[in-house]
Amino acid sequence: MTNLKQQTVLVTSGTGKTGRRVVERLTSLGVTVRSGSRRGAVKFDWEDESTWGPALRGADAAYVAYYPDLAAPGAPEAVRTLGRIAVENGVRRLVLLSGRGEPEAVVAEDALRECGAELTVVRGSFFAQNFSEGPMAEGVLAGEVAFPAGDTAEPWVDADDLADVVVAALTEEGHAGLVHELTGPRLLTFAEVVAEIAGATGREVRYVPVTGPQYARLLQQYGMPTAEADWLATLFGTLLDGHNAATTDGVKRVLGREPKDFTEFAREAAAAGDWTDHAG
Repeated sequence: MTNLKQQTVLVTSGTGKTGRRVVERLTSLGVTVRSGSRRGAVKFDWEDESTWGPALRGADAAYVAYYPDLAAPGAPEAVRTLGRIAVENGVRRLVLLSGRGEPEAVVAEDALRECGAELTVVRGSFFAQNFSEGPMAEGVLAGEVAFPAGDTAEPWVDADDLADVVVAALTEEGHAGLVHELTGPRLLTFAEVVAEIAGATGREVRYVPVTGPQYARLLQQYGMPTAEADWLATLFGTLLDGHNAATTDGVKRVLGREPKDFTEFAREAAAAGDWTDHAG
C-alpha cells in the first residue's frame, strides 16, 4: 500500500458504537468506505458467512468488530474463517477490536492472526458511551443504573478516542503486529461515573449494585435470551473483578494527545441531548 488513504476499507458492524465512528472518520479522510451491516447497502452479517466474501472482495483493509463480543463462544472460529476469506479476497490489513483483560478474546485474536494479513489489535476498556448509547442510557433516564460492578474502578475510554486509534492503524504505517491497549486517563467506580452524569445533566441518578444473576434477570426482562444474558452477566463479573483497574498510555502513544476524561464526555453528551427524555 503506497498511499494508505487511497484504499478501500470494509468496516464490519458499520452501524455499531465504534463502527459508525470509524466510517465517519475514514469518509472525512477521503477513504473509500464500505459500511457493512445486516440491512445496509453493503450486506455483512456475522451470523451469515455467505455475506463475508462479497463484502470483503476488492477491499484493501478491514476493521473487524465482532458481534456480540470477541470473548463470546464461537468467536475464534468466526474470526479465523473471516481472516481466511479476507486474505483470499486480497485484503492485506486487518484491525481487530478486542476487549481489555479478556482471556477468551486473546484466543480469538490469535485465531485471526493465523490468516497472515497485517494485523493490529485494539483492546479497549469499558466505553464511556455505554451510558449514552444503549440500555444504560435508559437507566440514566429512569434515574437508576443497575450493574454488577460493586465498587470496582474502571478506566473508561471514550469511543471517539478508540475510533481515532483504529483509523490511524488502518491508514498509517507502523501499526502492523502491534496491540494497542486503550483506557481513559483515570479510574472511576460506577457510583462515581453516575455521579458525574448526574452533575452534568442535573438529573437525580443513582447507581444500584446488583449481583450477576440479578443482572441476568434484568437483561432477560429487556428481551435478551437467557443463555446470552447469563453469559454477559458472567463476563461483566470477570472483567470487573479489579484486574483491569489500571490506566495505560495507549491513546497518547498512538495519537500524541491525552485521552478524553469522563467529565468532558459527560458534559458533551449532556449538551448534545443524549440524556433528554426523547433519547435512546
